[in-house]
Amino acid sequence: MSLTTSIRNTLVPIHKAGYPFIAIFFVVSLLLGLFWKPLMWIGFVLTLWCIYFFRDPVRVTPLDDDLVISPADGRVSSIAEIVPPAELGLGAEPMLRISVFMNVFNCHVNRAPMAGRIARIAYRKGQFVNAELDKASHDNERNGLVIDTAHGEIGVVQIAGLVARRIICWSQTGERLQPGERFGLIRFGSRLDVFLPAGARARVSLGQTAIAGETVLAEFGTDKGPVISRRA
Repeated sequence: MSLTTSIRNTLVPIHKAGYPFIAIFFVVSLLLGLFWKPLMWIGFVLTLWCIYFFRDPVRVTPLDDDLVISPADGRVSSIAEIVPPAELGLGAEPMLRISVFMNVFNCHVNRAPMAGRIARIAYRKGQFVNAELDKASHDNERNGLVIDTAHGEIGVVQIAGLVARRIICWSQTGERLQPGERFGLIRFGSRLDVFLPAGARARVSLGQTAIAGETVLAEFGTDKGPVISRRA
């Protein structure tokens, strides 16, 4: 293996949505250096953080119609039976909701949790309270995708947080998604909710770290009991 190939395999790709921000951070750092050099170095550190924030690593996704894969990197912050937001059109009965909270150091590229066709996309304006709070699911600005899967319609909701001010979704209604396929991202720090119909069993625990496109959040068609976990 050549040195060039080794370097290429080590470096994590950057999502194109981050290029303008990385350029702005870099230019501002240079300008700050004209006034006081320590500010320039602080700016360069923030530029490196910006590069890190917009990383878009390759993921290896399990291909199984019964599995629900995490749509986001972060911490599993909630597992509960909750009535989904009305704009999703998923009814008024509680559904299994699994929430993944992303802090400013997590990768923020969002991925499809299951294979299926996007039946609806619903955007709703709202507040920007801490995305870790349970009320963020209903009060915060959000963008929801309803995906028609082999197990019925599921909801995937991008929720803006205290710092996040921009939800990006480049997928469109009618588009077919494969599990682990990228469909959007959120800047900077936020949360993803997945709403699942009857028959889904959570396969993660509260506080567990989830990896987008790889971690199995839930499973259909299993008679296994709830996940038992412990802190090491």
